Amino acid sequence: MQPKLHALAFAALAALAVPALAQDQEQAPAPETPDAPATAEAEAAPKDPQTGDAYVAGEHGDWQVRCVKAEEEPDPCQLYQVLTDQKDNAVAEIVIFPVPEGQKAAAAAVVTTPLETLLTEEITIVIDEKEGRRYPFSFCTPQGCVAQIGLTKEDLDTYKKGSEAKLRIVPARAPDQNVILTASLKGFTAGFQALLDDAKP
Repeated sequence: MQPKLHALAFAALAALAVPALAQDQEQAPAPETPDAPATAEAEAAPKDPQTGDAYVAGEHGDWQVRCVKAEEEPDPCQLYQVLTDQKDNAVAEIVIFPVPEGQKAAAAAVVTTPLETLLTEEITIVIDEKEGRRYPFSFCTPQGCVAQIGLTKEDLDTYKKGSEAKLRIVPARAPDQNVILTASLKGFTAGFQALLDDAKP
């Protein structure tokens, strides 16, 4: 199920008053990398996918491996998960994928939230009970507002060892409120390794 990334998503969330999660920490810059495969509609791998077709190549725990058929192999793939609120409503989505070697970041994460997110409050991510990190939003599209995040090797190790990620966003219509979204890290290690293995020539 795809999250409905629009202003109505915050209508039921504005009343969720929860404490802020974390403070700023040094972070990797958003890596220089081609756009990740589209996170829109993706179906089980077709028998004969055509160039540009998006499909689900597999699942690892709570993560899907989503790919786009390329003219030359390997197909670019990413880990995908819908982010849910405290009432299990689908609110946002996250994709994570490795980036080429030689950059400070070892991977990139793209988080898409509803349009009426308060961008100046940024997005905070906390893995289990560790100190959180804040990341700025990069831009908004008709589908939602996007944060492009660079993840270092140390960040990836934290994700691999963790059990869940909590993401804090703030609705523009209720700037005194915090909305906490949850992403399961079950299957993250296996899923990310699968991306690395599939990317090998």
